[in-house]
Amino acid sequence: MIFKEFEPKVSFRYTLQIAGTGIDAYTCKASSLPSLDQGEIVIDYINTDFKVKGKSRWQDITVTLYDPCDPSQAKAVHDWISIQHHNSLLGSDGFAFSEYKKIITLKMQDPRGGTVEQWNMVGAWVSAVNWGEADWANEEAKLIELTIKYDYAFLV
Repeated sequence: MIFKEFEPKVSFRYTLQIAGTGIDAYTCKASSLPSLDQGEIVIDYINTDFKVKGKSRWQDITVTLYDPCDPSQAKAVHDWISIQHHNSLLGSDGFAFSEYKKIITLKMQDPRGGTVEQWNMVGAWVSAVNWGEADWANEEAKLIELTIKYDYAFLV
């Protein structure tokens, strides 16, 4: 077996953009990539069975954001939720496709910043958010963690 030189993709070279939310790409500290679960259907036949593919289900991703003083990403996330997902003061929800569902684009980059892999996650929305914690003993940057559901993803 002969070794062939290659440039590996590395997990720290990426950008993540969430269109129409005010969340800035440079504040994204970490993100999981899309993952897919292929369900199964079991067909029983006499004394055996066989399996065929069931529904395809895209799994949630987790996005971790830094929260700078200005512009506040906590406010950007809150606005995406309260203006487009659900307004707690009014008790009203937004429309899925015209308001709160977005497209997330995650681009893996080569050493010079060129795109070598691009995932588009369509119909993305926040299913859970943790705005971090305040702690006098902690010297770390404040982080926001989002759990995001989406309808489907594709690799460009």
